Amino acid sequence: MRPILALVLGGGILAQGITDAGATTAADSGLVGDPEAGKAKAGQCRTCHGLDGFARMPLAPHIGGEPEAYLRGQLTAFRDGARVHEMMTFVAAGLSDQDIADLGAWYAAHSATATLPASADGAAGPENCVACHGADGLGLAEDAPNLAGETTMYIDTQLKAFRSGKREHDIMSPIAAELSNDEIRALAQWYADIELQIAPPGE
Repeated sequence: MRPILALVLGGGILAQGITDAGATTAADSGLVGDPEAGKAKAGQCRTCHGLDGFARMPLAPHIGGEPEAYLRGQLTAFRDGARVHEMMTFVAAGLSDQDIADLGAWYAAHSATATLPASADGAAGPENCVACHGADGLGLAEDAPNLAGETTMYIDTQLKAFRSGKREHDIMSPIAAELSNDEIRALAQWYADIELQIAPPGE
């Protein structure tokens, strides 16, 4: 289980555990998620994120193998309006706390592994990112999502949203504010070049 990191030296490129605008998560309610129930409810997620959490669209993140608390936090933020997205706000609007707990349990039950390109040196990972997201793009904290294998388009879009203020986060906003377009592109490319594998529960 990943530790929870509120603040770390160097920050974390897409850390979101201090949720956008501080939404209270379904996890705070003490509800226990049921992975099998979550699988049955994940039909509404599969078009973009895949039933296994491996995204099918370039602007949708991979969510298989993410920490359950992180997934619950983001779904709650979308539902409650703390985070706004034209598709996710609509999808999450009808979710109960139990639905969110079950979906979080289902996708968190998967295992994510990452492989750096043969030409990449892990020690050369982006210095502003590795403390939370790792050189291989697998998050090191419960509130830091995996970045391995995400598209350059997705990471670029999220970083620019933090930089512009469209998204707000205690750690990410000040980090992104200092990044140029070229730096954002380089960070996005590092993580996009990593091969991500997501294994189903039990494997």
